[in-house]
Amino acid sequence: MYRSLFPRDVFAEMDRLQREMQQAFDLSPTIRGVGRNGFPALNIGGTPQTVEIYAFAPGVDPSSLEVNLERGLLTIAGTRANALPQGDAKAAVHINERFEGAFRRVLTLPDDADPDAVQAKYRDGVLHITVQRRASSQPRRITVQ
Repeated sequence: MYRSLFPRDVFAEMDRLQREMQQAFDLSPTIRGVGRNGFPALNIGGTPQTVEIYAFAPGVDPSSLEVNLERGLLTIAGTRANALPQGDAKAAVHINERFEGAFRRVLTLPDDADPDAVQAKYRDGVLHITVQRRASSQPRRITVQ
């Protein structure tokens, strides 16, 4: 009887709507990044010496990636090309769920990040950015005399 009255699951639709509304307002550019479903997906962690950022960007040409650091803001930008057949009159696209086009993610780095010691490497669809922390902020042991 439930299926005949409600062809779609109303509660699932309400849950989806709530998630979409939450994502629309969850746009805080901090070390935690922008809300979920941003591209590229990010994993961010750190050690006492470094901040480690992993941006998962499969299918992106490394030459199209741009990493900038200015006033404590790290920006990852680039373009992801369309992989679907184009220009052929006989070709048809049935489902296209893959993100394509320009993207940009902005992160606020911690105050102890050293802007002069940043490395970025792209391998197997993963951009790995390492930001060193300033030596003055490193924990050190003081000897008592």
